[in-house]
Amino acid sequence: MGDPKKPKKKFEGPRHPWQRKRLEEEKALRREYAYKNKKEINKMRSTLRRFRAQARKLIAIETKQAKKERNQLMKALYDFGLLEKEAELDDVLALTIRDVMERRLQTLVMRKKITNSIKQARQLITHKHIMVQDKVITSPSYLVRREEEHHIRMNPKSSVKVEMKKSPVKATTTEGGPARAK
Repeated sequence: MGDPKKPKKKFEGPRHPWQRKRLEEEKALRREYAYKNKKEINKMRSTLRRFRAQARKLIAIETKQAKKERNQLMKALYDFGLLEKEAELDDVLALTIRDVMERRLQTLVMRKKITNSIKQARQLITHKHIMVQDKVITSPSYLVRREEEHHIRMNPKSSVKVEMKKSPVKATTTEGGPARAK
């Protein structure tokens, strides 16, 4: 049954840990999306791997249940904003890691210009300053659904005010003093 304090990890590491091409790609992803470690990349890669595996399984089967599962998979991928309404199962196999990365809360907070940088977005999310609809989300890797995308905002109870400038990132508290940054 396992220790309840140590949940089973929900992702897999790379199958071949020392491939130059993959390592360079991960390095670029870490720079672009401001990941702290490769664990987050592996989580997104595992999510994508599960979607693809399910699509490969459903392509081969032509039963009533398979059609139902196919519709559910396509609806879920549409809801996550990974595919369009009229997409086919072959389009699921064409998804890339960057498609999944663009749907993360951390990326969308920066793309919506709530913060100046992706690192600042991560910090505000983990410190409970960002809300999706009426919930405070503290996980930067939260996959935002299509209907939630327009409801991303700063927490009204937050004491942090982000000043949008082209100069270096500057966050201040409402009292006027500088915010503590890590």
